[in-house]
Amino acid sequence: MISIKADQRAPVASSTNPIGTGSQMDLNDVLLQIDTYSDPTSPKAIEDAVGFVRLIGGKVSGLAVGVNFPIHSNRIADRLIGLSNMAADELARSLVNGRASLAAFTAVAEAAGVFGEVLLERADYYAVAEHVALRARTRDLCMTPLGKPLDGQIEVAIGVIFDSGRPVLLYRAGTLSATELQTVVVAWDGGRSAARALSDALPILARAETVRVLTVINEKPSAVSGLAAEAARHLRAHGIDAAIDEVDGRNASIGQSLDAYLAKTACDLLVMGAYGRSRARELILGGATQHMLHDPKVPLFLAH
Repeated sequence: MISIKADQRAPVASSTNPIGTGSQMDLNDVLLQIDTYSDPTSPKAIEDAVGFVRLIGGKVSGLAVGVNFPIHSNRIADRLIGLSNMAADELARSLVNGRASLAAFTAVAEAAGVFGEVLLERADYYAVAEHVALRARTRDLCMTPLGKPLDGQIEVAIGVIFDSGRPVLLYRAGTLSATELQTVVVAWDGGRSAARALSDALPILARAETVRVLTVINEKPSAVSGLAAEAARHLRAHGIDAAIDEVDGRNASIGQSLDAYLAKTACDLLVMGAYGRSRARELILGGATQHMLHDPKVPLFLAH
């Protein structure tokens, strides 16, 4: 049975926080990864990203990666089905998608006053995630919009999480707020990845009207009642007053506990550490990250 124990203290609105616009803690340099193949990132997802960056303060750059399909010379395949020409056509289609999306991004970002730059680059199909991770290393945040199932965007996000050293914001079109951040929830298990996510998300948390720190207790031996107190103390040191929620996760998976909480709690963004244990172990045994990536109910701010 899943129950929620909430700290009833009223959080203080963060508009008066000392780390507001112009501070060194702002996310000034954001990267938006734009998918080009097989379907381009939707205009709505691009608009959402621009609106969110305007909300949190900073500039956003668009990165579109055209996909190359390396083909080993094969005269028979070329003669029968034109394999080399097919690969060239798919690359051309990907680049056309990228140029169109970047043009749309430029127009929206310039109108919003948050335009950084545009990058149209190429990478082999199976190396797109690695390429995006490389570009994300010198950005404050990488935004990765989800499209259709199996479009590879989750793998791009995972690549950035593991290989860039920077946080990722994963979202579906229509789910990101462009006007206000009412409630941001921080999932806290006291682990290293959760600590990194908490630190990286501070500029966003400072702009939220309400911040809640969530701990799923009894899910593992270290997840005990009161665990979130130190996280809340750290947030107060940065001028952010956070309420504490404890979910009793006994007899439920961590994913089920998070789903139950989000079903009851309005949430504009969930901040969480990604892959607190190895990815292979999560794939086999299940885990919070793997569950949330499979079907994110809200936009996810992830750090490892």
